[in-house]
Amino acid sequence: MTDRALTRRHALAGAAGVSLGVPLLAACAGGAATSAQDPGNSGGSGGTKLGASSDVAVGSGTIYKHENVVVTQPTKGNFKCFNATCTHQGCQVSQVTDTINCGCHGSQFSIEDGSVVQGPATAPLPQKQVTVKGGEITLA
Repeated sequence: MTDRALTRRHALAGAAGVSLGVPLLAACAGGAATSAQDPGNSGGSGGTKLGASSDVAVGSGTIYKHENVVVTQPTKGNFKCFNATCTHQGCQVSQVTDTINCGCHGSQFSIEDGSVVQGPATAPLPQKQVTVKGGEITLA
């Protein structure tokens, strides 16, 4: 008889947990759909606005964590963009000096073309397209 009481209690507790979780999931799903359709994020050309070009120092770069990209400016007015996931073991790069640096295992990548400067990574960072117009960087 004790086993049945515990089973019934567990079943009721589980049902209560599920019924509380459903509205929370529905609320999250609704927020995601609204955000994905936000026309204010389009930049007018269908891309995602990253920030001001003045935020990217010449000879260095800036990591945009939420978009998982790194934008560099190897020479004045020459902007490059790369995926910010290290090709070694998938960590997000953590710093940009004169190279794009992964803090997990020390890999370094070129700010000019994303190629490996120092391993353990063996593959370059994939390039992405950006445009710079009116002092704003937009991910294409």
